[in-house]
Amino acid sequence: MSKVEKNKKQKESSLYKAAYDLFTTKGINDTAISDIIKKAGVGKGTFYLYFKNKYDILDKIILNKSTHVLSEAIRHTKAREFKDFEEELLYFIDYIIEYLRKDKLMLKLIYKNLSWGVFKKAYNDYEEIHEIYLMFERGYEKSPLHNDDIEKILFIILELTGSVCYSSIILNEPADIDEMKPILFKTVKKIIN
Repeated sequence: MSKVEKNKKQKESSLYKAAYDLFTTKGINDTAISDIIKKAGVGKGTFYLYFKNKYDILDKIILNKSTHVLSEAIRHTKAREFKDFEEELLYFIDYIIEYLRKDKLMLKLIYKNLSWGVFKKAYNDYEEIHEIYLMFERGYEKSPLHNDDIEKILFIILELTGSVCYSSIILNEPADIDEMKPILFKTVKKIIN
């Protein structure tokens, strides 16, 4: 990588970090582009080289952070041995829950975007995301389900997990995550069986 490319990457990285810090501390509505560029130490023109507006950088941060959570969860899941698909899937979901419990600021930012939309956007660009789908394919390899149905089950589980995490960890509704986790796991078991 040339010095110019390295400098560009560093500026882009500074913008991401500044925006993330401001979005999670001040809030999205109270953060202006001028706040982001000031914190990043770059000019306004530099911001517009990379992003259309603050919602563009927000969307990219959400995609990056959500993908990171899913990628880390599948990496840790793949590193273990499981007796069956159910145990593997519950470990994967539990990893996501515990990760988000530890990083509430990130969970607030990504809100309910730990979802199918993120999964589909990241599917081609991240090997780990592809591995999530492969986990489901392996789990259903002896099943008469078509790939479309397997994909729909994956969709339901990702959406359900993301929504329960946000509501239970951030809002404590309808109960905290420790009360909701066993119910979520029972529901997931029913969905996959």
